[in-house]
This record gives sequence, C-alpha cells and structure tokens, in this order.
Amino acid sequence: MIKGYIDELFEFNNLSDEKLLYILENIDEDSKEYLIEKSHETRMRTYGNKVFMRGLIEFTNYCKKNCEYCGIQGKNKNADRYRLTYDQIMECAVIGDRLGYKTYVLQGGEDPYFTDERMIEIIRGIKEMFPNNAITLSLGERSYDSYKKMFDAGADRYLLRHETASKELYEWLHPGEIFGDRIKCLYNLKEIGYQFGAGFMVGLPRQTKRDLVKDLRFVKEIEPHMCGIGPFIPQKETSLGEYPAGTLEDTVIMLALVRLLLPNVLLPATTALGSIDKLGREKGIKAGGNVVMPNLSPTNVREKYALYDGKICTGDEAAECRKCIERRINNAGFEVAITRGDNVKWSHDNPDVKQYDEQQVSINSILGF
Repeated sequence: MIKGYIDELFEFNNLSDEKLLYILENIDEDSKEYLIEKSHETRMRTYGNKVFMRGLIEFTNYCKKNCEYCGIQGKNKNADRYRLTYDQIMECAVIGDRLGYKTYVLQGGEDPYFTDERMIEIIRGIKEMFPNNAITLSLGERSYDSYKKMFDAGADRYLLRHETASKELYEWLHPGEIFGDRIKCLYNLKEIGYQFGAGFMVGLPRQTKRDLVKDLRFVKEIEPHMCGIGPFIPQKETSLGEYPAGTLEDTVIMLALVRLLLPNVLLPATTALGSIDKLGREKGIKAGGNVVMPNLSPTNVREKYALYDGKICTGDEAAECRKCIERRINNAGFEVAITRGDNVKWSHDNPDVKQYDEQQVSINSILGF
C-alpha cells in the first residue's frame, strides 16, 4: 500500500494528509528505498545531477529572540558574541567569488544592530562588486517595509524557516512569539517578490507525525522556492539540551517527501545532516537535495555561531571546505554547478536574470592549481 501511495505522490505531486500520515507511520526499509528512488527520479527530471553551492556568511550571533532550541538565544549568557564588520563581510564575498560561489547567504540572529540602513549598505556593497551574484538573506522576522527595502537594494532571496507548522508546538518553542506572525512574514516575502524559503526541523521535542504532516501540507500550500529541512540537534546551553536529537533516517524521509510534493524546490542537504552522520549530506542529496552551503565565515568566529552542538567544519578554511564538499558531491555521483542556482520555475518566469553557463569547474581550476 505504501508503494502505491508513493506512486500516487510521484505522479500527481500531491497526496492527502491521511495517506502522508500512513507513509510516516508505516514506512519500512524497503519502502524507504523506493521513496528515495522516486524522489531522486523527480530531482533528476527537474535539475539533473547538479548541486548548487551557496557561500554561507554567518555575520552576527547576537539575537533578541529566545527560541528554546537555539544556542544563540538572547538569554544565553555563555554565548561568545560577535559581529562581522562591513569590511569583513566584503572580504568573505571576495573569497567566495574567487572560489566560484555565485550566491551568498547572509545569515545571523535577529540582531537590532543590523538596521535596514546597515543591511542596505552591505547588500549594495556586494552587488557593486558582483552584480550578477545572488544574495540570500536569513535574518528572521522583520517588517514588510524592511523586507521591501532590502529587496529594492538588491537582495534576491530570503530564508525564513517556519520551524514547525503546529501552532501549539511553535509557541511552546518560541516563548512570547505568535505563530501567525511568522507565517505572515513568509507571505510578505512571497508578495514582495523574493525567491523565498520556508522549512522545518525534524525530531523536535513533543513533535508528532501529525505535526510533520502539517509541515508537508504547509509547504505544499505556500510553495516556497526553497525549503530548509534539518534534524533537531540539542544545544547544551538551552532548556532542550538534554533531549535526543532527530534522526538522519527521519530527516531523509521528509526531504524525499518534500521533493515529491514540490518538484521544483531548491532543497538543501544541511550542515546539520552532516553533523549527525558523516555521510549525512550525501544521503540528503541522494534523497532529492540539490543545495549545499559551505561556510565562508572567518574561522575564528565559526564555533561561536553555535545553534546546536557538534557542528562540523568549524575549523576549515574556506578553500578547504569548498574542496572537501565538491569531492564529496562528486563521489556521491553528482556535479557542482557554477551558477546562481535559481529555482527552475522562477528562472523560467524571469528569463532576463543573467545565468551562468553550467560548466563544471573544479576547485583546482578556480584556484589556478
């Protein structure tokens, strides 16, 4: 019966909530392999064997929020705080372009220091140097006007994981926050014209399989251009520090289901996946993932961006990290695409956006070795 439901999902890119729940509650190793096979077939049809790289710049770990799972929550007095300067961020962008990245992801906590004016200066600074490279922002909840100003300044994409589509679970995990405010932000981003991303964690404390079905239904309805899915990993300084982590297996199943629900979505194989399993990112790619985000942040701040414990690649130089990931992608049977890596449907709807030739350029040729 499960394989029949997977076939239905593969053919129609939709499935009832009860059938999705049935899959999650009854999937075994054989049907999991079948699900991954169909997910892989779907990504090959839409994106081929290309994997897109984003250069991640974690530019501040200050945050005014107190999300219970997050190591940089504002109430964590033991967090070693930092902010990158404008010049440091520009240096990261220069290094990233030299390494072949055509997208930068500027990620940080909800830091009031980075006002609209400061973010506009950063966005324009990068765009002046690299006008054809894409900028993705991941700065949390801001006002409609703030999102619009940054979009008008040249930001291309915005990542805002909804974390969970269960109102009760969301508001337990985010004290004093309103679930509807988060959802409104996503619809604002969509209305403004960003390529926008939602996403959720797998294995959260108190999370049920029905909650995960809510996540699948939500992303199907809002149709994000990107969807970030990763396992919950506890952080020792938080109130959830003693809870067990989410599993690689459950996360891979959710990645595969999202790929089948949203064939055109950009789907990261996250660093968190690689942090719970040494082959986690490769397994995520084989299940339908097609984005990885190597770290461009200075090595002296990487350990400070401690969203969870056990994060990998905190000591690698940018070039070392880039080379390692490309080798892993190639060994898994995929190829790195030296492009902006836009959502394929968005690219079709916006043909004037300059795209790069999808020539496979190795790290050695980029660095002149």
